[in-house]
Amino acid sequence: MTSSHTYLILDTQNHALANGELATPAGASPMRLNILDHKVDSVMEHEVVTLFSASSEELPIQCRILRQRGDAVLLEKIATLDPEVRRNLRVPVKFDTFLYALPSSSWKGRRSVRSIDLSCGGIAFYADCQLELHEQMEIVVTPTEEPVILRCEILRKQELQNDRFMYATKFVDMCEDEEVVVREAVFSLQLQSRDV
Repeated sequence: MTSSHTYLILDTQNHALANGELATPAGASPMRLNILDHKVDSVMEHEVVTLFSASSEELPIQCRILRQRGDAVLLEKIATLDPEVRRNLRVPVKFDTFLYALPSSSWKGRRSVRSIDLSCGGIAFYADCQLELHEQMEIVVTPTEEPVILRCEILRKQELQNDRFMYATKFVDMCEDEEVVVREAVFSLQLQSRDV
């Protein structure tokens, strides 16, 4: 039985190259991956690539490209990577959104912020307000198919000019569906940034 799983293909610097669909059973050696959207030439410029599945069940795989036939490439698995690699895959993306206070917050209501980048594990943003390290709040993430409200925790903050701050957060208490939505958005944004 073959799998129709779609993978994001990245180079060794974690730059998105293309999407690919597995045409052999998972775990086959070699693996045949059909490269989508006529981007096989971008993939063939590299000797080693990493495959990321949108499914959290599958770990990222580092592969060596053996050869190309049409829009398909044959890959040899080199290593299975730590799942943290996927969580740390960041893509620059700018959008205006809101933070919402939790009942335990020292502030109430909502605050406007502007995103800097998004990863499967968190979001960084600019804000005109003071937030504390380890403080939790909800943030609306909009570059997804449907906007999603996620709980996040402040990991780092940096004071900028004009009473502005830059914050780096991690998502907390995500359910599987939320993880998939964010992962798909990050993968899609990776490819869009590559096309620019």
